[in-house]
Amino acid sequence: MVDFFTNVFFVQLVNGLFIAAGIYLVASGLSLVFGVLGILNFAHGSFYMYGAFFVFTYVGFTAGDFWPALFIAPMVVVILGVVMEVVFLRPIYKADPLYQLLLTYAMVLIFGDLVKILYGAENLSVARPEGFEGTVTIAGSLFPSYQIFVLLPAGFLTVLGLYLFLNRTNVGRTVRAATQDREMIGALGVNVRLLYTGVFAIGAFLGGLGGAVLAPMGALYPGMDFDVIIEVFLVVVLGGLGSMAGTALGALIYGELKSFGILWVPELESVFIYVLMAVVLVARPQGLLGKKVEGGH
Repeated sequence: MVDFFTNVFFVQLVNGLFIAAGIYLVASGLSLVFGVLGILNFAHGSFYMYGAFFVFTYVGFTAGDFWPALFIAPMVVVILGVVMEVVFLRPIYKADPLYQLLLTYAMVLIFGDLVKILYGAENLSVARPEGFEGTVTIAGSLFPSYQIFVLLPAGFLTVLGLYLFLNRTNVGRTVRAATQDREMIGALGVNVRLLYTGVFAIGAFLGGLGGAVLAPMGALYPGMDFDVIIEVFLVVVLGGLGSMAGTALGALIYGELKSFGILWVPELESVFIYVLMAVVLVARPQGLLGKKVEGGH
């Protein structure tokens, strides 16, 4: 009996890590953009959706060649994101945040209708790549091999890559400085417009990468951007808006609560994370690892 419960606990723990890795791929881009640009991009979920649909398109045209799509699809999303930033967001950086949120929400509606026009309203799917259709055994328990890919190469390398970029490169240090004082970096001669566009492009890439990586794990449908953006907001608010470490912690908490919630109380599994977020926001409004800001952003 003890071995049974130990095995069940281990399986749910690992499944929680799978969920955390997937949501972090998407949430990290939103958190990075907010930290530097101060814009809560509601259309970030659309980047996720387009990454998934672009993978579907590429795989369909190449008769199943999945792996190149993991790079190509996010790069196409980057082009979409850069156009959005330059044409629509750049003129309203100094506007009230409510206008920014309304604009990005309008972009969600536009992107969603374009998906319906191009792909229809039916659910679509992407087959798991060759060699990742089966399962692997870990500590005596079976797990889908593609989920291992999501957790280790995709999730872990994204966390490591972002850390090295932000902490070990000159560009990354400039980005980190921008999260602390955007006016200062402009005074130091940094091209703020170019920096903003570059950061937004990275955020779009991460959103598209999340959609591309997770495409084989579920149905593709118009409206999937709404579903994921709610989860992403939960993660970044819980961890602390603009904090990359907070986003990773928020994703981990979200993944484990969702995994064990499904096991304990399936009909209420989504309630746990909302209750926790409410408690955290009451006790610590800036999030678990967010920095307290005096007088506004």
